[in-house]
Amino acid sequence: MSLKKVVVISVIAAAIAGWFYLDLGSYLQFDTLQQRVGDLRAWYAQNPLLAGVAYFTVYVVVTALSVPGAAIMTLAGGALFGFWYALLLVSFASSIGATLAFLVSRLLLRDWVQGRFGRQLRAFNDGFEKDGAFYLFSLRLVPIFPFFVINLLMGLLPIKAWRYYWVSQLGMLPATAAYVNAGTRLGELDSTAGIISPALLGSFVLLAVFPLLAKWLLGYIQGRRVLAPYQRPRRFDTNVVVIGAGSAGLVAALIAATVKARVTLIERHKMGGDCLNTGCVPSKAFIRSARIAEYARRAPEYGLEPMSVAVNFRQVMERVQGIIKTIEPHDSVERFTSLGVDCVQGDARILSPWEVEVNGATISARNIIIASGARPRVPDIPGLQALDYLTSDTVWDIREAPTHLLVLGAGPIGCELAQAFARLGTRVTLVTHAARILPREDAEVSAAVAATFVSHGMTLHTGYEPLEFRLEADGQKATFNTADGQRELDFDRVLVAVGRHANVEAMGLEELEIPLTATGTVAVDEHLRTRVPTIFACGDVAGPYQFTHMASHQAWYATVNALFGRFRKFKVDYSIVPWATFTDPEVARVGLNEQDALEQGIECEVTLYDIDDLDRDIADGEADGFFKVLNVPGKDRILGATIVGYHAAELLAEFVLAMKHGIGLGKILGTIHVYPTLGESNRFLASEWRKARKPEKLLSWVERYHSWCRR
Repeated sequence: MSLKKVVVISVIAAAIAGWFYLDLGSYLQFDTLQQRVGDLRAWYAQNPLLAGVAYFTVYVVVTALSVPGAAIMTLAGGALFGFWYALLLVSFASSIGATLAFLVSRLLLRDWVQGRFGRQLRAFNDGFEKDGAFYLFSLRLVPIFPFFVINLLMGLLPIKAWRYYWVSQLGMLPATAAYVNAGTRLGELDSTAGIISPALLGSFVLLAVFPLLAKWLLGYIQGRRVLAPYQRPRRFDTNVVVIGAGSAGLVAALIAATVKARVTLIERHKMGGDCLNTGCVPSKAFIRSARIAEYARRAPEYGLEPMSVAVNFRQVMERVQGIIKTIEPHDSVERFTSLGVDCVQGDARILSPWEVEVNGATISARNIIIASGARPRVPDIPGLQALDYLTSDTVWDIREAPTHLLVLGAGPIGCELAQAFARLGTRVTLVTHAARILPREDAEVSAAVAATFVSHGMTLHTGYEPLEFRLEADGQKATFNTADGQRELDFDRVLVAVGRHANVEAMGLEELEIPLTATGTVAVDEHLRTRVPTIFACGDVAGPYQFTHMASHQAWYATVNALFGRFRKFKVDYSIVPWATFTDPEVARVGLNEQDALEQGIECEVTLYDIDDLDRDIADGEADGFFKVLNVPGKDRILGATIVGYHAAELLAEFVLAMKHGIGLGKILGTIHVYPTLGESNRFLASEWRKARKPEKLLSWVERYHSWCRR
């Protein structure tokens, strides 16, 4: 530890010790202020200069040490010195004290706090990175967080002390004025009866509504600043333009049309987006064919004669396309036109906060919603571009099954497609740089899925970092860096499934200075609004969850806020987000898993239930898997649920409902479930939770009672 830190710590320790030894905190109480206001006024009248200096010094110390009492001291200043003199003293003293606390935090805590609380500070850091000093001004102007917390946290960020000082002084000035004004009214009290005076009540009303007024004013000023360079149309062609006709865009357009708004929907490719054409629908159809093939191989388990499975891969892929065609009318131009949506095909480019260009024409709208989706991310690996690689978008175009498929990436998409190809007769090698497949899930979940993959003859390689791809005379090869050195793998096709990239290019976002997040999605606030107040974003292009159901969820918030935000805005709700990986066994989750809870430092209790004794699973020949539920220690409130097994995604719905509406495990246990069904497993899980918490002492007395009854 440096000498500077030792000195600072010693001074702070001495100050805190003196504070408690002299019981100085007792003076910073409202009752004490009421009792001594007369004596303090008399002292101030006799020693005006000394009183001002003493008050100023004490205020600086209180603020610098971040001890409670600054609000009382502000009220006391108003009561003693009057409004203007007190405002002068408090404004400078609070800013100087805050800057000192900021510098102490920077000296002592930056390294430790960033290492210990880095995840919790992510939102704070992102806000600072986005708006800089304006973000600090917002925090000061709208006192959502205690000022001492801001002092400590800002010391962890790269902002100059002088900049921190003047921004803080300017931002805290309105709140300081409100508190000082309240203090002047308190100083006029002769008895407690005076508390109900209109003037004093008005002061406290001002304190109560100030944060709301400040927030509104701040948003208004910020919006005007962004919109100022652009000419607003006198009239609008439509109420809202939606860019992208995927899950988010279709729902947004439907909601807008339902509430009788005029809406223009622009899509450059196919209606329905990824979900219909290259994502959810084709992949699930493909997985279904693969599962039927696997059931045929398992015929002897069900008392049937062994079957020879002959896979016609072309017919499988044609079935996939047929299912897409069957569902296509649900998302068609004809259907949405009939619902009142103006559908336009073409590439959209945002020209201004109110104008979108498509096919050479300009459409003006009061609001714009970006729902352009995402596409598979293709890493920049030497030699990969020279190969005819596959992605989750292009794999549906092939009609001949690969002999040996190399799957790069072991997230949900990679695992789902890898297993399906393996079940349809393709030799599959699954490679990931992570330590295990499905790394976002708990270790035992990953292990269960991995064991099934291996039983299907798949080859799994974890901790493999791709270095190079090559096309040689004897076939395609890839070199990987591993813990044991470099390894070479051969294959005839490679499927790249290493994540998705938001579609943000060539849309005019850069010209409008609409920022992106670190992950490449459009940066939006809690109302799904971008930096430009008339432009919103939802779905995969906005994140953070790139799921079809979350795209639809976000679309409601984006559309309602765009159309009616002037009256009321709704914060998008991410509190309970379910998702599933449609491998066999299926993996479904909502809320926290044990891995997340550990990383976030959240205490929880864990209840496990193995489904190998569930009658319906046994009858169906699917008695493999488990339930894992996290709850608040000592309570039945559910924090998260993970299900591994047959139809896990369907079984998850009961836990999603329970978490959404505050239903605990006790209520699930007390609910009748049909026998024999898979849904009974939810009740059995709740039963395991209850068994682990049975009242042993009470039961021992009950046992004695029953023994007495047998005498």
